[in-house]
Amino acid sequence: MTGVRAHRAAGHAAGRHYSTTAYVLHAAARVLAAHPAANAAIRGRVRPKVARYDTVNGKFTMDRTVNGERVVLSAVLTGLENASLDDVQEQLDRFRDGDPETMPEFAGARLLRRLPWPLGTLAFRAGVRPLGRRAATMGTFAVTSLAHRPVDGFHSVGGTTITLGLGRTADRPVVRDGRVAVAPVMRLNLTFDHRVVDGAEAADVLAELRDALETVKPAADPAPDLAPAAGEERG
Repeated sequence: MTGVRAHRAAGHAAGRHYSTTAYVLHAAARVLAAHPAANAAIRGRVRPKVARYDTVNGKFTMDRTVNGERVVLSAVLTGLENASLDDVQEQLDRFRDGDPETMPEFAGARLLRRLPWPLGTLAFRAGVRPLGRRAATMGTFAVTSLAHRPVDGFHSVGGTTITLGLGRTADRPVVRDGRVAVAPVMRLNLTFDHRVVDGAEAADVLAELRDALETVKPAADPAPDLAPAAGEERG
């Protein structure tokens, strides 16, 4: 994460703030746009159906307090395959600074919270069951972070084919050019639905995402392309 840390510092000096989640959402969207088999969802057990999506929507989680109660909320950012890093961060800031009791994007969550638990569960399942609606309600991939605590690795199932778990970024010993050095390292965890993709495809997604994050470079205008957009090739 040396490049990400340097890029964040350059952004801070220019008056911009970028979270690690923003880098991962931005890079993962472009990687998944190049892997349509992983940008998909499944429904059913006896006769399962798989839908692949033309757009890449990323779900992320937030630790918030609502009515004095600590809750985890999630929101979906749509069309990330064409979004810049600044676009992603602006959307993250809007959700994290907004009031979940009034934001229209959380209207469904507010309704479910008011319903009795059994009825709320049935309503949620009915809402996310149609594959045509799944990308908008659940995202085509999910990112969750526990980096605010001393957590290195964990695996989460976010209801999507690909779920990325972000641990903390910490200085650790690494080997570079045959020598031990200290560098910022983040453990990037991936959980995948084996009914939709196999391990080889999941490994490609994780490796390409790692490469994208490791090759971030600070620039005069700190808004990098972390991975090729759909249809583009690496230079």
